Amino acid sequence: MEAFLSLDDADRPRHGPFLIGVGGGTASGKSTVCAKIVELLGQNKVDHRQRKVAIISQDSFYKVLTPEQKAKALRGQYNFDHPEAFDNDLMYKTLKDIVEGRVVDVPTYDFVTHSRMDDKITVYPADVVLFEGILVFYPQAVRDMFHMKLFVDTDSDVRLSRRVLRDMKRGRDLEQILTQYTTFVKPAFEEFCLPTKKYVDVIIPRGVDNMVAINLIVQHIQDILNGDLCKWQRSSLNGRSLKRAMSEQGELQFGAANPSGKRVLLEPSCRPH
Repeated sequence: MEAFLSLDDADRPRHGPFLIGVGGGTASGKSTVCAKIVELLGQNKVDHRQRKVAIISQDSFYKVLTPEQKAKALRGQYNFDHPEAFDNDLMYKTLKDIVEGRVVDVPTYDFVTHSRMDDKITVYPADVVLFEGILVFYPQAVRDMFHMKLFVDTDSDVRLSRRVLRDMKRGRDLEQILTQYTTFVKPAFEEFCLPTKKYVDVIIPRGVDNMVAINLIVQHIQDILNGDLCKWQRSSLNGRSLKRAMSEQGELQFGAANPSGKRVLLEPSCRPH
């Protein structure tokens, strides 16, 4: 499905952006899902100043490390998957500025040297902002800002294989990658990331391979961009249109209600992490 925008700049909605959180474990495909959404909306080739849909990564908000912490990071002995690894105050302030329609400068992070770079990414006001990361739903102040929350749910073995390939491209050796995974990444996922699944509105099994879910989400974002924001704000996605539509596709089924009273999408064959 290709959904291209037809709004002229003069017709763009006069409101703060619709903020969508995209969570999930390491290498689950969060950034790939976000990129696919932007592509299907026809926004990937639009100049950043004119984009109606923007993507921001939580990875940009890793804290500046002390010399001692950086030395540990270079040895694979620093826990980047712990909530305290992120500058949550800066993350909250940046998102607050975005919601209020301001232009913001987002930090950039170098995963080879484990340091925050001098260059920053300027994010201009957009109608929809996708904010993705492993712990985007962990800080309550940040979690409460999202109008819609998605969780990319990918098999743990698939995530590990992706992470190994990714980190080896960054110049790290296999033994260090696996040691870090078993020491920090997997325990942190189970303690901090996985429990945040209970807060989300929609779960996307298999990530970008699940085009049924992605196409339906794209269609609803298209509705927002076409000026149907008020209906979305009233329903906050706990209405049944998106979830009923996904259920009717036959590929996805409803799971049990989560503690917030919302229904989440689960796949019967999905293995627990």
